[in-house]
Amino acid sequence: MDTTKQHQVHGGTLRYLRHDSATTGTPMTLSVFVPPGEGPFPVLIWLSGLTCTEDNFTTKAGAYRAAAEHGLIVVAPDTSPRGEGVADDPAYDLGQGAGFYVDATEAPWAPHFRMETYVTDELIPLIDAEFPTNGTRSVSGHSMGGHGALTLALRHPHLFRSVSAFAPIASPTRCAWGEKAFTAYLGDDRKAWEAHDAARLIEGGAARGVFEDILIDQGDADPFLAEQLRPELLVAAGQAAGQGITLRMQPGYDHSYFFMTSFIADHIAFHATRLKAST
Repeated sequence: MDTTKQHQVHGGTLRYLRHDSATTGTPMTLSVFVPPGEGPFPVLIWLSGLTCTEDNFTTKAGAYRAAAEHGLIVVAPDTSPRGEGVADDPAYDLGQGAGFYVDATEAPWAPHFRMETYVTDELIPLIDAEFPTNGTRSVSGHSMGGHGALTLALRHPHLFRSVSAFAPIASPTRCAWGEKAFTAYLGDDRKAWEAHDAARLIEGGAARGVFEDILIDQGDADPFLAEQLRPELLVAAGQAAGQGITLRMQPGYDHSYFFMTSFIADHIAFHATRLKAST
């Protein structure tokens, strides 16, 4: 990986990186924060939401003081492949910046939009090879990235010790954002979509017994709450399947990074406790 920028922050080192991805067939970018000390350290992977790059979380979330205190590496990849020859759409909720953390099967998206495999099969081994990790990791994200964090953890529970999310798209098969993206990326078979729907996966017992609790923070002033996010579906799925779900409704908070920076330290502590218990 090539380092494009580097900064000292809270005693640790933040690097912006670029590498050529064999999975997406494009250059991919990410940021990596390494806390002070020699390590090895556990890893928190952060997945961002619609329109974001690796820079949004890196500059706005205010995560690195808590990450330094708890001794966590934090990895924030871009949300999709980008560049010349990569399919795109004029809308903000499809195409570049809107990968939805699935492997597309439909044209023109299939050649490059393979974000599930990129995160699980390429990014994780790359981070373990290049940084002082101890081989354990957790995952979190926001909105579209919250959907990604939940579904990747539920589909690949052997890779992660814990999972949390801010304002996740809880059930993409039952909201306009998800229906549009899944139709484009995965085709018209709605049954196939359910394999990438966190609420449906939990209902079906995915990863039951692996994650004792899943932490969700949601602002009650979020303009997308009722129509796109629907966290109550996660709670209902958890109750039906015996999966612990802690949904914290935060009064007055919206969908922005002001919301995330207010509670990111809680999520880092949540993951740090579970990562340390696993070593």
